[in-house]
Amino acid sequence: MAAVREPREEAAVGEGEGEEEVRWGGLLPELVEEVVRRVEASGGERWPARKDLVSCACVCRRWREAAAAVVRPLPESGRITFPSSLKQPGPKDFPIQCFVKRNKKKSMFYLYLGLLNGTMDKGKFLMAARRFRRGPHTEYVISLDADDLSQGSNAYVGKLRSDFWGTNFKIYDNQPPYDDAKTSSTRSSQRFGSTHRFGSRRICPQISAGNFNVGQISYKYNLLKSRGPRRMFCTMECPSTQETWENSLKTKSLRCTGTTVLRNKAPRWHEHLQCWCLNFHGRVTVASVKNFQLVATADPSHPDSVGDEETVILQFGKVDSNIFTMDYRQPLSAFQAFAICLSSFGTKLACE
Repeated sequence: MAAVREPREEAAVGEGEGEEEVRWGGLLPELVEEVVRRVEASGGERWPARKDLVSCACVCRRWREAAAAVVRPLPESGRITFPSSLKQPGPKDFPIQCFVKRNKKKSMFYLYLGLLNGTMDKGKFLMAARRFRRGPHTEYVISLDADDLSQGSNAYVGKLRSDFWGTNFKIYDNQPPYDDAKTSSTRSSQRFGSTHRFGSRRICPQISAGNFNVGQISYKYNLLKSRGPRRMFCTMECPSTQETWENSLKTKSLRCTGTTVLRNKAPRWHEHLQCWCLNFHGRVTVASVKNFQLVATADPSHPDSVGDEETVILQFGKVDSNIFTMDYRQPLSAFQAFAICLSSFGTKLACE
């Protein structure tokens, strides 16, 4: 697959260009904010024009602070702008429409933001994942850079890890979801040095990285084997809706926001078509056992969980042999939604 690597729009001004940074940073903060505000107003509401806002934030620290003050976070604006948006919850009233491209030969998966209402547009690259076999486990390493999927890279976002049967998964974030969160003790867990440059593609540069468990996914045994739908259950530590990109640039307190419990929406049997059906509102066009919709459900073991059987939090489905749509909303982030969708790929020995 050609040209999947995201352009390095976030490259920061180097330390050797001090004079240039001083010249641009010497402008009045009010003037800089007005420039950024006009850039956003002049067609910068959607990609690819939105990259001009990222360019403004890359000029120097003062411009970065101005961009953080002007650009509203994803839960409020409904727009993905900076890398930190991928760890913020989606909007509440409508889903963010994305799609996933699969490369079977390379065991690669690419997540794109849909730019048009259709399902076949070029899209804005967001994240990539690669499947690795590690002993009895399978891991999907998720990165901001399709050409660099090392866990020691600044582009590393997190990973998904399965058990031997492929029916139970854990999602690991490279950033702690809240204060005092314990890092995973898996063999690949490690801590990386933080950086203060905006050029780093790290989601939150000033927080030390590791592998923190932020979610679990389980597939239940299906008595009908491959002739029936899979049953999914997810338990997620979701990000706070109060999180902003401006806050993510600072050392701050992270609080636990509670547990979200999701399950797949039960399909109905269509007598005429002789198959299980769900209403994907035109976003899914090919029948597949991978197709699903997740809704929030109340779980007695998690008193803080809230049920809502009507609102679809995440839906995933096939539109071509290697193209799948992924639509998510609050309380999930793009990273969590992508990880859940990755779990649908691969053989599930106990379910199939």
